[in-house]
Amino acid sequence: MASEEARAVAGSGTGDRAGWRRLAADRGDQGRRLDLVVHRHLRDLPSATRTQVQIWIRAGQVRVNGVPANRASARVALGDLIAVALPGGAARLAPAAEPGRLSILHEDEHLLAVDKPPGIVVHPTYRHPTGTLLNMLVWHLRECRAGQRPSIVGRLDKGTSGIVLVAKTAAMHAALQRAMASPTSRKDYLAVVYGRMTGGVGRISARLKLHADRRRMIVAPDGADAETCVERLADVPAPRPGLSVLRCRLVTGRRHQIRAHLAWRGWPIVGDPVYGAARWEAVQDPELAEALRTFPRQALHAWTLALVHPATARPLAIDAPIPEDLRTLLESSSPRILTC
Repeated sequence: MASEEARAVAGSGTGDRAGWRRLAADRGDQGRRLDLVVHRHLRDLPSATRTQVQIWIRAGQVRVNGVPANRASARVALGDLIAVALPGGAARLAPAAEPGRLSILHEDEHLLAVDKPPGIVVHPTYRHPTGTLLNMLVWHLRECRAGQRPSIVGRLDKGTSGIVLVAKTAAMHAALQRAMASPTSRKDYLAVVYGRMTGGVGRISARLKLHADRRRMIVAPDGADAETCVERLADVPAPRPGLSVLRCRLVTGRRHQIRAHLAWRGWPIVGDPVYGAARWEAVQDPELAEALRTFPRQALHAWTLALVHPATARPLAIDAPIPEDLRTLLESSSPRILTC
């Protein structure tokens, strides 16, 4: 796949040399300052403070699409390939190949999609250096031809299950980012929430920014544009506070977007440890209340994905089955009009 993105990487001087980190700008980076984007992607490095990132940019240690960047305030475009030269010893080692069970929903020579179970971290971090989905993907592709290294397009939180899209090359990563930003693509999530949604469909438009404690996103007028489409699939016959089953479609792709938007709208996701609430205490059915109390994660599942394949130009549709823990919760709550 001889693309401009591939040539940019080849000409960036990054190669596979120790000390370089390669990043691909995703939808959450689009239109943001370069220093903020680099800082976000290097959260696993304590030394990569925003001030330090700005120093690296001024020193010519950051390249965008193979060209040295000279302004920290430069705006990043979707799919930009960013290379950062880190001081000796600061670079994160390439993820180790670790055997593990992958549930592959689709695979071809360019990309694959896997069904991530809840409880699995997607990328290695300081706290989770091994045992991640990326470690297992490196193992899965260990015998592929040179240049095929997995990179994950978009991320799921540890507690969220469902579809994770994986590119096999840097050029395909950038192409998939553009494909996912197209109006012809869609990614739907299934969520079980507290509260009742009036009307069958809705749209949440509320700007999001990182909270001061850096563990959560908050709605703020100076945040980044964020939009989520919501459709009610079912109501659960439970007294106040009520329960609903929702289909959520991302228009933008900010960090924790669905979780933060639903909680702000008054529909916190069941089991969400950050944005949720202990509303199970008000449920009168003891069995349902116990099922809600003990649900071990946010009841959120990346359910379906549809896009135009960047290499074949053909439609690609992928579905991830509802996992057992979420299906058990749905069965215990007896939703009325569940259509999934």
